[in-house]
Amino acid sequence: MDQPLETLTQALLDAAAKAGADAADAMAVDGTSLNIEVRGGALEQAERSEGVDVGLRVMLGQRQACVSASDLSPQTFTEMAERAVAMAREAPEDPGVAQAAPGEFASEWDVDGLELVDASSEPAPAELEQAAREAEAAALGVEGISRVDTVGSGYGRRRVHIATSAGFAGGYARSESSLYAVAITGEGTDMERDYYGDSRVFRADLDSAETVGRTAAERTIARRGAIKPPTGSFPVLFDERISSSLMAHLLVAINGNAIVRGASWLRDAMGEQVLPIGLSLTEQPLRPRCQASRPFDAEGLATRSRDIVRDGMLERWVLDLATARKLGLESTANAARGTSAPPSPSVTNVALTQGDASRAELLAQMGTGLLVTSMIGATINPTTGDYSRGASGFWVENGEIAYPVNECTIAGNLRGMLKGLVPANDARTHLSRVVPSLLVEGLTLAGQ
Repeated sequence: MDQPLETLTQALLDAAAKAGADAADAMAVDGTSLNIEVRGGALEQAERSEGVDVGLRVMLGQRQACVSASDLSPQTFTEMAERAVAMAREAPEDPGVAQAAPGEFASEWDVDGLELVDASSEPAPAELEQAAREAEAAALGVEGISRVDTVGSGYGRRRVHIATSAGFAGGYARSESSLYAVAITGEGTDMERDYYGDSRVFRADLDSAETVGRTAAERTIARRGAIKPPTGSFPVLFDERISSSLMAHLLVAINGNAIVRGASWLRDAMGEQVLPIGLSLTEQPLRPRCQASRPFDAEGLATRSRDIVRDGMLERWVLDLATARKLGLESTANAARGTSAPPSPSVTNVALTQGDASRAELLAQMGTGLLVTSMIGATINPTTGDYSRGASGFWVENGEIAYPVNECTIAGNLRGMLKGLVPANDARTHLSRVVPSLLVEGLTLAGQ
């Protein structure tokens, strides 16, 4: 691109001031992405995109408005600012509208130490295609695989810069490489499928194509002959590949937006036990080589590692400036935003305390029950925590996997589920959500 991102954000702030805004913040993002898919040994799809987007938020007292564009001309910036100011004049007052003050800004950060960008050159499309072909071949090489539905290989690189009229300015870049495969066994009503994929900041850390294809195929073969499990009350072990969904429900419930609206089953739980004693859920925004890491939030506040849940007790909400202001609290530096919307609360990387037992040992502990490896749909009551999801996986008898199951529903209440969970020790530490397999007792299972 012709202009540095910091030049674009400053030009937007200047335009906002000229248009009559009391305060403003600007965001500029540029990025490149390349995605390749193969099927049946042939190139199925190749996509490349690149561009620059800018966003401007203006404030008039307690009113605000946001506009965005991909045209970088001075005339467009002038029109954006004038339009945003006109929109803000018509917007309702919002007591949460605010900017961070100079004394609150992040002042020092080590972007290089976060290792968010792979310094190696962008891979050629032919290289991505070759990786996808190798993954497909590895999957087809496993006996019983009838075909490979999709194999995809991708690469992306993105830069972000944020500036505010109060004086903050900062930016960083990040990269991502990915490879995934979806394999199928059987035909018609006997068809089963499963997948495996990997995504990393550094392409050199990515699982090999052979590993991706073979793992997807082996998972699929294990699902052959799946039937509905029994109906009743049973323990359920959430496999590590999907266990983070339970923590995601907790994080949604403590998001500042939900707390402000009173639409959360944890709205009165601050300082109370929400996980078993001994377990902590920690946010780690500065973890190196992790895709959700960031040195500061979207409002210019410094990020740092801190407990969300400590020793089972809920320590804090997830807040940006607006929700913190409405609750009479301080921001937890969790603001996130895109170019077309104002900031809102969002977590970065989180890690749950791991247990001492392996997944196999938890299977032995549960005796008879359900090992869930895949979930579809969700019915979660945001105010009561009532939980119901479609699931598939494996039926367990006498602590051993007996046969694959599908087309079942598991139900319970999140408050009780989270208080009684038992963690394994199998979490993958390079993921943004480091959550091991989780055993939950006494869920209702609807199957046969």
